[in-house]
Amino acid sequence: MNNGSELKARYNDNNRGVYFIGTTPPKSDTPVDQVDTIAQKLLERVSDIDVDGFIVYDIQDEGSRTNAPRPFPFKSTHDPRLYASLLNQKSTRPVITYKSVGQSSVEDIQQWADEAWRDYNVRDLVLVGSPSHKNRVSLSLEDAYKAVKESSHEFFTGGVTIAERHASKGNEHQRLIEKYQQGCNFFISQAIYNPQATIDQLTRYAIECKNLGLKPQRIILTFSPCGSEKTLAFIEWLGVSVPEATSLRILNADKPLYESIRICSNSLQQILDAVIPYNLPLGLNIESLTNRKEEIDGSILLYKLLRSMMDNYLAKNELLTLSRS
Repeated sequence: MNNGSELKARYNDNNRGVYFIGTTPPKSDTPVDQVDTIAQKLLERVSDIDVDGFIVYDIQDEGSRTNAPRPFPFKSTHDPRLYASLLNQKSTRPVITYKSVGQSSVEDIQQWADEAWRDYNVRDLVLVGSPSHKNRVSLSLEDAYKAVKESSHEFFTGGVTIAERHASKGNEHQRLIEKYQQGCNFFISQAIYNPQATIDQLTRYAIECKNLGLKPQRIILTFSPCGSEKTLAFIEWLGVSVPEATSLRILNADKPLYESIRICSNSLQQILDAVIPYNLPLGLNIESLTNRKEEIDGSILLYKLLRSMMDNYLAKNELLTLSRS
C-alpha cells in the first residue's frame, strides 16, 4: 500500500511535464466484473504511450448550468473511487480522483475522504464545486478543502481552473491563488478550444505570483478531440468556449476528428509560445468525451503529438534557465 502521493515529488520539478489520460467511470448499471474489464481495456489502449497516471471524473448532471438540452443523456456512473482504485492497481500509476462537493456536508466529505484513503488507496484528488450558482449549495468549496485538510490523511489536493471564467470575469488568477491558500497544490483546466483565453489567464497568473512572491502551482492543460457535430455540441454544452471559426473548421472538414486534433496541437503550440518566458510548471490531460472507438483512438494520437510538443517546450525552457544563470 502506498502511504502518500507519488505525484507530489514530480510536481515540484518545473523541468518535468506531467502527463495524464482523463476518463469517466463506467455507467452505474455496468456489472462490477465488466467494470474491471473496461479498466483493463483502457490500459491496453494506452499501453504503447508513457503516461504518468490517470484522472477519473465525478460526473454530475449539470442540467442547472444551462437551459440548452444535454446532447447526451445523463446517466449515473460507478463510484469514481472504485474505478480509480482499479486503474491504480492494474497500472501501478497514480490516479487523480474527482469529487463533487456541492451537495455534501463536512461530515460527508470527511467520511468520503476516510473511505477513499482506506478502502480505495486514493492519494490524489480534485474537489469540484457546484456547476451553477443557481444550485442550492450545502457546502462551499473552501469548506470542503478545509474538511479534507483537517482529515487525518495527507492527500495531494488540486482544483479546477476555467479560462472561460477568466475571459468573462477577469479574476481566475486570483481564484487560483485563493485556492492555493486553501490547500490546492495543482490545477486541471477545462478542455481548451480557445487558446487565447488560456494564454490571458496563465500570463496574468504568472505575473501575479511573481508580484506576490509566490511559487506558481502546476497547471494541467486539458485537450479533448472532437469527431462529430454531437460531440462538439456536448463540448459547448459543458461550458467550453469554441470560437465560431474553430467549430466551422471542424464541422466542414472531410475528417472532423483529425481537424480537431490539428486545432488542439496548434492551440497548445500557441499557449507554450506565449508562456515560455514565465517558467510556469505545466502538464497535459488528454480525454475522450465519448466512448466512440474513433474518438478514443484519436485521443491517443493527440496525446502522442501534444506530449512531444510539451517535452520540447520544457527542454527549451531548461536551456533558457541555464543561459540566464
